[in-house]
Amino acid sequence: MSHSRKRIGERLDTLLAETLRVLHAKALPGYPYDGHTLRKAIEETQALTGREIERVYVDKGYQGHDAPKPLRVFKSGQKRGVHGQVKKELRRRSASEPVIGHCKTDGHLGRNFLKGRLGDQINAVMSAVGYNLRLILK
Repeated sequence: MSHSRKRIGERLDTLLAETLRVLHAKALPGYPYDGHTLRKAIEETQALTGREIERVYVDKGYQGHDAPKPLRVFKSGQKRGVHGQVKKELRRRSASEPVIGHCKTDGHLGRNFLKGRLGDQINAVMSAVGYNLRLILK
């Protein structure tokens, strides 16, 4: 029997910039399907940054997504419509996985000391802020 509390029912949703800075971090209650969270994440990031997102690179879990511009969403392993710059950027998508891992480990997201769903959301945002500050201070 383990003495640490497990995080049950939470999923971390993140959007990264080309420079691998975290632009959007949100704790989602339950385990929603990846494709159903994409539209809201894109809209919130565009409202926050004031710029339109040109292209989104996602993993295969986003099959059947609900993005506002579906032709601008590229899935890993996709062959159709992938050429030139898009092909290079799609290969770079794999660099985002360690960023998410560092956010989770360095931000101590394995255990949350804040209460409730609001505490989970605060913890996710503060972890992303801490990751971005560590990049700036290097």
